[in-house]
Amino acid sequence: MFVADNWKDYKILETSDGEKLENWGTYTLVRPDPQVIWSGQKRNPGWKKRNAHYHRSSKGGGEWEFFDLPESWQISYDLKSISKKLTFNLKPLSFKHTGLFPEQAANWEWMSSLIDKAGRPVKVLNLFAYTGGATVACAAAGASVTHVDASKGMVTWAKENAADSGLADAPIRWLVDDCMKFVEREIRRGNTYDAVIMDPPSYGRGPKGEIWKIEDCIYDLIGKCVSLLSDKPLFFLINSYTTGLAPGVLTYMLKLKLSSDINIKSEEVAIPVGDSPLLLPCGASARVTF
Repeated sequence: MFVADNWKDYKILETSDGEKLENWGTYTLVRPDPQVIWSGQKRNPGWKKRNAHYHRSSKGGGEWEFFDLPESWQISYDLKSISKKLTFNLKPLSFKHTGLFPEQAANWEWMSSLIDKAGRPVKVLNLFAYTGGATVACAAAGASVTHVDASKGMVTWAKENAADSGLADAPIRWLVDDCMKFVEREIRRGNTYDAVIMDPPSYGRGPKGEIWKIEDCIYDLIGKCVSLLSDKPLFFLINSYTTGLAPGVLTYMLKLKLSSDINIKSEEVAIPVGDSPLLLPCGASARVTF
């Protein structure tokens, strides 16, 4: 497993009955998690002293119940690989999220370490880039990053995270665009990148209503992104945290598009639970190192 075990401002305290109890800085949240199919004893007092609780609806979706939670707050992450501090702005979103996926810190460490050790300029393409966790990690390591997301609001949020991480003047291109169409244009332009990151959703829409369905689009997008790799690529990363794609499926697609003997490591991504040896799976990642 790829384990995000370097957090100080985030922690999963306990899990039980389809929910997880989390500390986000000084605030305690209860949120649903489909992986939690077991029952626990709920010993932690945070279950009753929570600042907010997201309740899943049987009809789909759900809603927040707030007790004592601000509209927004910040947490920090110490990027161990390069000794840099990242700062993220959080707020409760309508579909249980807070604007950050803490398990991705495992990949931030891996990417920033590769960039730092490369000893050369590195161009990174970050697709479905959301609020910019990977963008700020790569920029902090010295890379120039092209950040692409279909949501203007998410790109604005990512800019705020970069600025609060001391990266307001870093070489980052912020683009509100449909990821597939952007990649196709970059191929026509002859542009290349040393690294590609993609965090595809299972379903989504581009800024002009373009429809994304992962089962229909992901394999084609991987092939197009391979065409964008430079002569000296550094890495290729695919995350599958909402899609349920198994690590082996990610490996299979990458080997078909790259090479059967390419260096690929695909694993579940996980976060420790409390002070126990237990790890909560939070999706999967496939890492290609060239």
